[in-house]
Amino acid sequence: MGLFTREIERVPCTVEVSHRFESLHAHVRFNNGAVVHPGDEVLVHGAPVVAAYGQLVVEDRIATITRASTIGRWWTRATGDLEFMELCEFSFSDEVTV
Repeated sequence: MGLFTREIERVPCTVEVSHRFESLHAHVRFNNGAVVHPGDEVLVHGAPVVAAYGQLVVEDRIATITRASTIGRWWTRATGDLEFMELCEFSFSDEVTV
C-alpha cells in the first residue's frame, strides 16, 4: 500500500438481509476472509437486495474493496472520533413538539 495510492480488490461475498420481527439487519460477509480497515470503501455489485416482511434473503455477490492510502487511513483514524461525536448530538424528551 502506497503513501498516496489506493488499491482495488474484488472479492466474493455473501449478502444477508433480514426483515423479520425478531431481527432487522443487513450484513455482508467476505467469503475469502478479507477485512475492511478504516478509510476503505466497499461496493457490493448487483441489484438491491429487498426482503419482504417475514423474509430472510441470502445472496452471493461480488464486492469491490477500494483500500485507503496510508495517508487516507491515518486521516480517517485521526478524525473518526470527531465525526462519531456529531452523530451523538441528540436528546430524548417526554415533550411532544408540534
